[in-house]
Amino acid sequence: MENDEIAAAITQLAEKLSGIEQVTDLTKLTAELAELDEQAADPQLWNDQARAQRITSKLAGIRSEISAVANLRNRIDDLVTLFELAKSEVDAATKAEVVLEISAVESDLDLLEIKTLLSGEYDAREALVTLRSEAGGVDAADWTEMLMRMYLRYCERKGWKTETYETSYAEEAGIKSTTFAVKAPYAYGMLSVEQGTHRLVRISPFDSQARRHTSFAGVEVVPVVEQSDAIVIADDDIRVDVYRSSGPGGQGVNTTDSAVRLTHIPTGTVVACQNERSQLQNKATAMALLSSKILELKRREEQAKIDALKGETSGSWGNQMRSYVLAPYQMVKDLRTNMETGNTAAVLDGDLDDFVNSGIRWRKNKGAK
Repeated sequence: MENDEIAAAITQLAEKLSGIEQVTDLTKLTAELAELDEQAADPQLWNDQARAQRITSKLAGIRSEISAVANLRNRIDDLVTLFELAKSEVDAATKAEVVLEISAVESDLDLLEIKTLLSGEYDAREALVTLRSEAGGVDAADWTEMLMRMYLRYCERKGWKTETYETSYAEEAGIKSTTFAVKAPYAYGMLSVEQGTHRLVRISPFDSQARRHTSFAGVEVVPVVEQSDAIVIADDDIRVDVYRSSGPGGQGVNTTDSAVRLTHIPTGTVVACQNERSQLQNKATAMALLSSKILELKRREEQAKIDALKGETSGSWGNQMRSYVLAPYQMVKDLRTNMETGNTAAVLDGDLDDFVNSGIRWRKNKGAK
């Protein structure tokens, strides 16, 4: 890069960060941080563990956000100084270092900009992700398990904690469905753009004639409910079923009927939890899951936008949001944003940042919340 190009690039980075700082409203965030610090210092805080965890999680998120902005501002200031040094001493090595750092700062600014686009009502929440096998038989069940691994690897890459609440295994291979929580700030805002039908095309490992098969899996993402949401579910509206937890191939996980399935009769919403040893614990977790699902339905009704958050997720050709083609060629393509890559292995191993980020920008441009 020539000197004038480097100077223009640094100026552009500074202007972009200034725009992010305005949207982020650092003054408001700093005031909120001080208030949360005061609450966290209360010696009685941990008497209510759920409230304490919410406060400490929010505190960590705000600190991280403020730190990220401050760190980028310092890096841009250092770039200016380093560039002036490179010019004054005609130092090619220092100039090359400046060019590399410009690229690194630009990448980190893009990630920070994505956060500023997450302004929906529930975007800052943790997420509950449900995957379901749809059209395609055993291939669809296997595909659903592949998707589960993909999303869990994505969360692992980002340092997000996950907890699996329930997994229903298919008889031959794969899974019928699974539900897991992603316990990280803004997990819902990030992952909600993944909702919809995901289509896989490949040579089926379950076909003795090695023919190409198409299978579908549905992804549903809802925000984790909070006490302030005041979701009230009448006992008479819930049917409780208990059963023995099972693993792959139908093997028993334990010898007691500790797994719990809840059905919300008015809406037909069904949730289940089998990850705890105690039936009481599983029921409590299942109630939290059900509350989050009902919260989602309530939001839809209030906004009169039936598919505003979850979209249509039944498995068919007409409503797929992303295609994963493994044969006869390699490609993953998002049908909303047109983002695509030929590196299918990386995507299936959790390298989803480009798809998630483009989805967030697409949603913002479409005016979705």
